Amino acid sequence: MKTEVRGNGGSISLQNPSLFNTPLDPITGALKGCLGSLDGACIEKLLLHCASALENNDVTLAQQVMWVLNNVASTVGDTNQRLTAWFLRALISRASRVCPTSMNFNGGSMFQRRLMTVTELVGYVDLIPWHRFGFCASNGAIFKAVEGYGKVHILDFSITHCMQWPTLIDALAKRPEGPPSLRITVPSCRPQVPPLLNVSKEEVGHRLANFAKFRDVPFEFHVKDDDPCLSNETFATQFESLLTQLTRSQLDLRDDEALVINCQNWLRYLSDETKGNTTTVRDAFLDVIKGLNPRIIVVVDEDCDLSASSLSSRITTCFNYLWIPFDALETFLPKDSRQRLEYESDIGHKIENIVGFEGFRRTERLESGVKLSQRMNDAGFVSLPFCEDTINEVKSLLDEHASGWGMKREEDMLVLTWKGHNSVFATAWTELED
Repeated sequence: MKTEVRGNGGSISLQNPSLFNTPLDPITGALKGCLGSLDGACIEKLLLHCASALENNDVTLAQQVMWVLNNVASTVGDTNQRLTAWFLRALISRASRVCPTSMNFNGGSMFQRRLMTVTELVGYVDLIPWHRFGFCASNGAIFKAVEGYGKVHILDFSITHCMQWPTLIDALAKRPEGPPSLRITVPSCRPQVPPLLNVSKEEVGHRLANFAKFRDVPFEFHVKDDDPCLSNETFATQFESLLTQLTRSQLDLRDDEALVINCQNWLRYLSDETKGNTTTVRDAFLDVIKGLNPRIIVVVDEDCDLSASSLSSRITTCFNYLWIPFDALETFLPKDSRQRLEYESDIGHKIENIVGFEGFRRTERLESGVKLSQRMNDAGFVSLPFCEDTINEVKSLLDEHASGWGMKREEDMLVLTWKGHNSVFATAWTELED
């Protein structure tokens, strides 16, 4: 038998309807006062009560708090209601593993993985400047770093299927001295996170090649293949294997080309946990790329620290951070917009991983720009400032979007903001000279 978690719209399918049959009476007065409230602080308090109950295996209290959250949550409501719906889904998913006999979860009706067309992906990255900010800042830094070079090779570690590169190719085509030859190498392995594309990496490379030919930029595209024996393994296993192949010979690096390492929303998916006396995969990756002697490394990611082991801490940080894209979408898209619902669904995928899982299954392990900068410094890199031309290009990009978006500098780091709240950071690095 199934029932649905339903607020003012949207649904989550459950196989055990008794979950929300728990009477409200035993809930403390503090929780009763939140019933029906749309206040973000009150919702956060409820989420923390539920997290604490789950961490203490108190299924009864967890059910009671979820009952209250269910009266607020709605996937077609306002910003707080929509965000609450996805946190509720994540908490139910976690609870179903804590006590599977009482909470048998089946979330198929609300969350569906989807494959985008290239055209849909363009619309996805253009919707809000979440990705374009990083593209713009990185491309500006790369363009400046490769001035005077006739050959450029980019190792691209990103999750947005090379959407960054047409703009850079166009800029290189306009160089007064003529365009360089451009090689882009991408790994065949990729975290299975949104956005997902319905064409292969080879097809993406073919389309880039056609665009580069149109702009008279000599171009090559390569996919660095994994061991075929690992095709069914996790991304973590595939990437650890890939690390052994990131050598000058296997990448066919050439002395007369400028090597660029591009990391867009990538480092967070590399494990930051130590095993015995070994270094973390994240640090091992930085050591490997340092050995390649790149001209520049650009690192862009969401400016939030979600590495805490405590569920309550992650919920507090995640709720206050992921409010940003939900609120931004609220400013210009109707509540029932399919584009908005799908974009929020992709954020929901992230929330479920952050809240619903632990150990190796919790792959969303963001660290803030400040923590990333310290990690880069410790690895022997020094930051590069963004030039005024790049800063002006980023400002022009943000002028195309809602007035709530802004940008600020924090030392050499550029930070995208929404209503003053840090959203995404962009950094550029080079190897520290001895």
